[in-house]
Amino acid sequence: MCFFLLTMTTRLPNPTWRERLPLWFIDGLLIGLFMVSVGVFVPLFASPQSPVARAIESDLLRRGLIGITMGLTAIALIRSPFGARSGALMNPAVTLSFLRLGRIRPLDAGGYIACQFAGALLGCLLIGALVGPPFTDDPVRSAPTVPGIWGVAGALAGEALIAFVMMTTVLFVSNTARLARFTAFFAGGLVALYITLEAPLSGMGLNPARSLASAVPAGELGSVWVYFVAPVTGMLLAAELFARVRALPAVHCCKLNHDHPGCCIHCGCDGPIDFSSHADDPR
Repeated sequence: MCFFLLTMTTRLPNPTWRERLPLWFIDGLLIGLFMVSVGVFVPLFASPQSPVARAIESDLLRRGLIGITMGLTAIALIRSPFGARSGALMNPAVTLSFLRLGRIRPLDAGGYIACQFAGALLGCLLIGALVGPPFTDDPVRSAPTVPGIWGVAGALAGEALIAFVMMTTVLFVSNTARLARFTAFFAGGLVALYITLEAPLSGMGLNPARSLASAVPAGELGSVWVYFVAPVTGMLLAAELFARVRALPAVHCCKLNHDHPGCCIHCGCDGPIDFSSHADDPR
């Protein structure tokens, strides 16, 4: 598998360490900020210590409010200047999918993934220290992603499915010229929908770095493998679909937000993707 992924990375610019390191760290910062948002809004709508949570009797409504705030957080982070700089991958499964598609180098993929795991964990620990019991105590317990009503099998199936749909959507939207500027809204909308409707089935991890970050302080490491295997499998299947089906758009770059001025270290474009310069389909 590693050899296969390595062989897919072709015709990319050759950045210096000075150009690539800030992007890795920024991506770690973004997922860390996402975890900070988790630590603020999940206790607000789910902790018995919160008057807001006590005032809302419906579990569905509480999940809906968490979903909306997390979706808006994802949109804000992707569309932020930091998101434009790093590309706002924020997810090891997303990063591996772009590696499969040859849109990111193995070295950069490894740097992004290391910073994503570190940033998510540091963000979770930081907000846990600041918020305290409403986030760290039952029932929130650092918001771990754990199998839901159908157990591990249901969680595996649910995570793989939502990961496949997310990556398929992101690849299609971000590589369609008339839709690319709306990538953040599609991704954030799916996050909101998944938390609201799918979370009771799988726990809605979708992101191995996010799941591990919550599992460590919560002591919920027994099932964390589910949230590594299923999202990576689902997103790699989506990448495989785009690699093999010529009716789908060609994948131009790994960045979800390509509005940063300056040459992209991944595809070489300056500012927004020049779709015409990528007209040759590498497949």
